[in-house]
Amino acid sequence: METEDFAAIEEVASWIQEYKKTQNNKIKTQLRNLIVMAYLPFVKKISHGLARRNTDPVEDLIQVGSVGLLKAIDQYDNNLGASFRTYASYLITGEIRHYLRDKASMIRAPRELQELSFRINQIIQVLTVKLGRCPTDSEIADELEIPVNRVAEVNEIDRRKYMVSLDQVISGNNEAEQSLIERLVDNKYLEHQVAQEDRIMLLEAIEQLSDTLKEVVKLSFFNDMSQNEISKQLGISQMQVSRRLRKAITELFKIITSNKTMQ
Repeated sequence: METEDFAAIEEVASWIQEYKKTQNNKIKTQLRNLIVMAYLPFVKKISHGLARRNTDPVEDLIQVGSVGLLKAIDQYDNNLGASFRTYASYLITGEIRHYLRDKASMIRAPRELQELSFRINQIIQVLTVKLGRCPTDSEIADELEIPVNRVAEVNEIDRRKYMVSLDQVISGNNEAEQSLIERLVDNKYLEHQVAQEDRIMLLEAIEQLSDTLKEVVKLSFFNDMSQNEISKQLGISQMQVSRRLRKAITELFKIITSNKTMQ
């Protein structure tokens, strides 16, 4: 199981303050993408948890969850009393669930179940923030004071909706065949693809890292390898990989902000 070192980085709140106050667009972009880099394992964990309840490719949910993370970076205020991790968890989960509701309404369930589904989705967001993970069906049922089989019934209906709506192949006059999910791409998620491309701006800072740290960063964030895969490739423990990544991200922040003072 992947560690969550990045999501627990205490310095992130101060990084966000630095991101918001800087007027240099290049530095601002680098800082934003560095924070995304640090929290991507957290986005992946939430996305994998929600993917168990539907048939969306988890990669799509990670992309959508990353939009929630970007919103958290821009909107977070440490005066609110919540940690950045808690705030980000709420927006990441909410963005994914909003996406799933928007893209999966092809089959209408009875009104009673629709209303229960809405309540379940709301309490899942609350419990995810409270527990730091996706709640079980039993925990959801206890919170809503309903039988656990009612939660399972709603989940099954949602699962069937996703299967029918998102995998369906459609075509029109003079058009190539497309799946429905390809037709339902939202521009705001395409905007995130541009944000991901902006990570290339971090390469300048990454090149200033030691070879050891540079290697794990590139394998993790540009080759999208898991810590376990990196540990096998480099012949070191997963804990060592995690420590190197954490150190690399901390050093990248220092490099980026020192470049700011030199300009």
